[in-house]
Amino acid sequence: MPVLTAFQRALTRALTVLGLVGAFVLTTVAPAWAGENTFVEVVPNSAQAGTRVSIRAGCDNANDRQADVHSDAFGRLVLRPDNGFLTGQVTIPGSKEPGDYPVNLRCDNGRTATTTLTVLNMEQPSKGPATGGGGTAGAPGTGSMLMIGGLAVVALAVGFGFFGSRRTGAGS
Repeated sequence: MPVLTAFQRALTRALTVLGLVGAFVLTTVAPAWAGENTFVEVVPNSAQAGTRVSIRAGCDNANDRQADVHSDAFGRLVLRPDNGFLTGQVTIPGSKEPGDYPVNLRCDNGRTATTTLTVLNMEQPSKGPATGGGGTAGAPGTGSMLMIGGLAVVALAVGFGFFGSRRTGAGS
């Protein structure tokens, strides 16, 4: 029994330390939305030149007024109120060089926010090499021949199974 009580004491101490650490973390961590609610986001935040992106923003308590977004990736865009947010869409010019571009929000109430848009340099995937359609791809009636051959193999297997069991049963 001394082993069991030593285990219980160790478990009690571990749970006490865990509880104290949890209480410390819960009382010292600041809330995620402490302070102003001004933000800007680009979806997708990584896109190829020529792609259309959506921008959503919040200007604290001024989401009922327009706001400006500017970036070297696409120029200037006016965001308009939409269901409690400010939204807009813009196409990244097809000639835009790859890289990271800041996207700056300027609200009507003077607040600002910044995020980053990454323009990617992705080559379009090439089609496979022109090697032909394969040995039977273009042959007329190939599907029918395969189906007939498959049915013949199944019929032979059933026939051998039937005759094999019949001979075994007749000899006994």
